[in-house]
Amino acid sequence: MYFDTHAHYDFRHFDEDREELLGGRLQETGVSNVINISFDMQTSQKSIEFARKYDYIYAAIGFHPLDCGEMTDADLAAIERMAKEPKVVAIGEIGLDYYYDTAPPKDWQKKCFADQLDLTIKLGLPVIIHCRDSHDDVFEILAASGVGQKVGGVMHCYSDTADRVAEYIEMGFHIGIGGVVTYKKSNDLREAVKAVPIDKLLIETDCPFLPPEPKRGKRNDSQNLYYIAEKIGEILGISHEEVARITSNNAKRLFLGTTIA
Repeated sequence: MYFDTHAHYDFRHFDEDREELLGGRLQETGVSNVINISFDMQTSQKSIEFARKYDYIYAAIGFHPLDCGEMTDADLAAIERMAKEPKVVAIGEIGLDYYYDTAPPKDWQKKCFADQLDLTIKLGLPVIIHCRDSHDDVFEILAASGVGQKVGGVMHCYSDTADRVAEYIEMGFHIGIGGVVTYKKSNDLREAVKAVPIDKLLIETDCPFLPPEPKRGKRNDSQNLYYIAEKIGEILGISHEEVARITSNNAKRLFLGTTIA
């Protein structure tokens, strides 16, 4: 059974068949749990609604760096209140994104990132980290905050070097691996996977984005975790079933405080 630690089922890409997917098809195809990840206030509320409706879905709430331009203290207070929902299991995704010229200014992104890290420590919830073209700044801010050691978290869609994996692990983070690991040119990521202790590895789809190689060009969803687990199994020399079992255990331990057999 697969645990998708990063999905966005509130996106319009699922408008036509969301109920069919979430209402049964995912579980019928081996998906045991999903965390729906938020970008802003609206998606945070939607993630909570999914978590209320479906037993196997959980919510992460917060402001994505590309959506933090108008984040206020009142918004942070609202996120803190929303975090009291029993199935809110993380703050995220939060972090830094320097890829787009239209992104909020770097200094503002850093402030919003730091403020949300303070909040996640206060709440005692794990954190889900977004990092795009901002590796050194993200690393520096996370190291200074001590958030990984205090509450734990995951480096979502890991894209830093294999050498830095050990530093993130020492800081208390898990490493999230998605469909990119299946791409032909992702040799650096495959080397990074080899560097991750097996008990710190998580799998994710980031759906509807980043479908694995056999599904490139199509909408992604949690059913495609199989291909990610299969590729990781090839890299590590174990079966995809073992990858599924181990990563599900890791995710349940980090986000739910439980494990499976």
